[in-house]
Amino acid sequence: MKLDKRDRATLFRTRLAQAARTAGVSQSALARAVGVNRSTVSQMLSADDARLPNAQLAAECAAALGVSADWLLGLTDRPERAADLLAASMLMTEAPRALVDEQIFAWHREAAGYKIRHVPATLPDMLKSRDVLRWEYEPHLGRTVDQAIGASEDRLAWMRASGSDYEIALPRHEIESFARAEGYYAGLPPETRRDQLDRLLAIHDQLYPRLRIFLFDARRVFSAPLTVFGPLLAVLYLGRNYLAFRDTDRIRAFTLHFDWLVREADVVTRDLPEELERLRAGV
Repeated sequence: MKLDKRDRATLFRTRLAQAARTAGVSQSALARAVGVNRSTVSQMLSADDARLPNAQLAAECAAALGVSADWLLGLTDRPERAADLLAASMLMTEAPRALVDEQIFAWHREAAGYKIRHVPATLPDMLKSRDVLRWEYEPHLGRTVDQAIGASEDRLAWMRASGSDYEIALPRHEIESFARAEGYYAGLPPETRRDQLDRLLAIHDQLYPRLRIFLFDARRVFSAPLTVFGPLLAVLYLGRNYLAFRDTDRIRAFTLHFDWLVREADVVTRDLPEELERLRAGV
């Protein structure tokens, strides 16, 4: 909404007074902080003054009170400074090499009831069999792997009851490499692979349509590992860290990216059982 000069001056006075009260800063203290006399501050706050201060004074007041100059001047409804907004909208946190990731689970709990869109780095942990989890994590977790697997299954049970819909977009080569024990999955015994494919079939049958899995051709479309937690959060997996975004524009961009993967999928969720049966027959 476009404001005329008088209305903008009124809004400036209101917001300046509000910011000073919130910060617990008196007129005298504000005057000292910005390098003017107290009467200048009083004049800025006076209802009889229909003028705006110059840009330098407005910026000094904003800096002293810890708010955005654009907010004081009515150019935005967010009082935070740009650096503070960026810090609040983006978080980098550690990504431990462990089955039970407390941060990921906390984000799932926060997004309970919303659709969760996921592009995993490998087969999703929540869908893996105990034998696959043991094969994958025992070299790193040692004797604690049984405890970690039990905790992971408890978390999966919670997620099933959370009311969230899950969409998973997986590169087709990932499931094919698993079935053939190639690349990352080299050395995985045939019976373990067959049991895992049976588990995927069973979970898909049990949870569809709340759980929908799509396979895309990574030679045509590409995605880094990511998760979109409804409208609340978008998380990019970097390996040692997660990069988490909470601002609306980036969450929307991640969501559109995921939806593009789904549109381009070679195998849509209703055809997944047939594809899994085909892969299992070749194990």
